[in-house]
Amino acid sequence: MQAYADSCHFMNFTITRYSPDGHAELSDQVADEEPLQITVDGFPVAVVMRTPGDDLDLVRGFLLTEGFISSLRDVSRIDEEQKKNHALVFLADGVEFDRAKLSRNLFSASSCGICGKASIDSIRQQHPPVGDGFMILAETLLTFPDQLRQAQTAFRRTGGIHAAALFNASGELLVLREDVGRHNAIDKAVGWAAGKGIDCSEVVLQVSGRVSFEVMQKALAASIPIVSAISAPSSLAVEFARESNQGLVGFLRPPSFNVYSGAGRIQV
Repeated sequence: MQAYADSCHFMNFTITRYSPDGHAELSDQVADEEPLQITVDGFPVAVVMRTPGDDLDLVRGFLLTEGFISSLRDVSRIDEEQKKNHALVFLADGVEFDRAKLSRNLFSASSCGICGKASIDSIRQQHPPVGDGFMILAETLLTFPDQLRQAQTAFRRTGGIHAAALFNASGELLVLREDVGRHNAIDKAVGWAAGKGIDCSEVVLQVSGRVSFEVMQKALAASIPIVSAISAPSSLAVEFARESNQGLVGFLRPPSFNVYSGAGRIQV
């Protein structure tokens, strides 16, 4: 249960609610959004707009899914409390990263993880396709939306936050993370898994909204073989999934779902 406990930050605002019965002032909770500057060995690599909470997982996942590191062994330490809204990453001795290849503009909006890329050529990271083998029962897959809703404590309080979860082949919810940015939620989940030593090639990534190209790219960087979503994928996400041998499920709304890529991974 601890893996998906409510750890998001909120702010309370006094609002006016209108209804057929009139209007009234009341207090409403809104998901917090603040910048986090990530610096690697003294070089600022990104500012991500995120919901504070699970920042260590976020930084770990960001470094992995953006290709700055290949494993957590490449990191000596991460200081996230030395200065508010700053994460200072120190790489292990002998580990270097290609600043020119991986450079980003310093600002990355919470709604888009790749809009800050310095060039279009840097968007398509070089990761091998995922291997064959991992499959999941359709009946297990259909349990994910309900499990996701039950664990989305931040969404129930605010109604405006994304969720990303990792499930194993047995349908067990391993971790759920919520954030105002869908890509941040994914990074938090992947970062948690990396910290726990969990093999992501044996899990399904379930997301609460749509699937974009970057969602598939981040999943591939983590070697995740199947991505499932409540909503629709984009055309580029489908093309990327097929090129990368990934399963892609959309409109997962029991009792039905669509398979856009990797139908052989879903056992009916």
